[in-house]
Amino acid sequence: MRKIIIDTDPGIDDAAALTIALNNPELKVEMLSTVAGNVNLDYTTENAKKILDFFKKDTPLAKGNSLPMLREYEDASQFHGETGMNGFDFPGSKRELLPEHAAVEMKNRILASEEKVTLVTIGPLTNAALLLSMYPEVKQKLAEVVIMGGSTIDGNTNTSAEFNIKVDPHAAQMVINSGLPVTIFGLRVTTRALLTKTDIEKVKTLGRAGEMLYSLFTHYRGGDLEKAGLMMHDICTICYLLKPEIFKFQQTQLEVAVDGPAAGTTVADLAGRYTAAKNVKLAVEIDQKQFRDWMLAEISQLK
Repeated sequence: MRKIIIDTDPGIDDAAALTIALNNPELKVEMLSTVAGNVNLDYTTENAKKILDFFKKDTPLAKGNSLPMLREYEDASQFHGETGMNGFDFPGSKRELLPEHAAVEMKNRILASEEKVTLVTIGPLTNAALLLSMYPEVKQKLAEVVIMGGSTIDGNTNTSAEFNIKVDPHAAQMVINSGLPVTIFGLRVTTRALLTKTDIEKVKTLGRAGEMLYSLFTHYRGGDLEKAGLMMHDICTICYLLKPEIFKFQQTQLEVAVDGPAAGTTVADLAGRYTAAKNVKLAVEIDQKQFRDWMLAEISQLK
């Protein structure tokens, strides 16, 4: 069982990633933490509570940062809806949060763990950057940082920048250059992690969890359901932890532009022309059929 902490900004595809991670017996989710991203921090925190309540999980939950480090905050409610998880009627939650900021709570659990912990970030990297800068001693207890973010193709906020990195590029640069093993899933791969309309219709038949996800997916504007399909960006990180053979990777040097109109752009030396340094393992290919089959199989096993 692999110990993980998930830092998240639910978000519809975040909800799907959490659904699988919380229920797969090969993963032990030590805690969830929330950050402002797809929608504001109050909404992302409430959405995380609702997912935990839906599956009756006692996983600890901590609230993190409501703003990026240096930039003005911008959300993605145009894709995820005003609340971030429109489409399913979740009951209100009375779940208690952990008392401290997410960075403090992550530090406490990482240092208390006998085994190394994997940090999975599927939102902006503000909380992760605060953790590593305030408590650098956690690095010796972290096995890996797995990030959904960045792009070495076109962006999804402008011509070059991916949303999670663009929201807080300074935080992203800090985490990527932390010296830790970093694995990144950017738009080169995640835009091809698709569920087709036929797949989505099948999800609806896969029990209570499938009905919930179907309701969210049909309100998600991360792709074109009628044509190419919906992009399951965040789920790539969880798929990697469980079925890494679905992807191909390249070790490379990757940097983040932090200022000006290109802020949030990730630049990778994929050809190895400019430096021998390599600070990330970048996902460069995905087996689309295996990904779809894996995801549908995971959902079908849920209660």
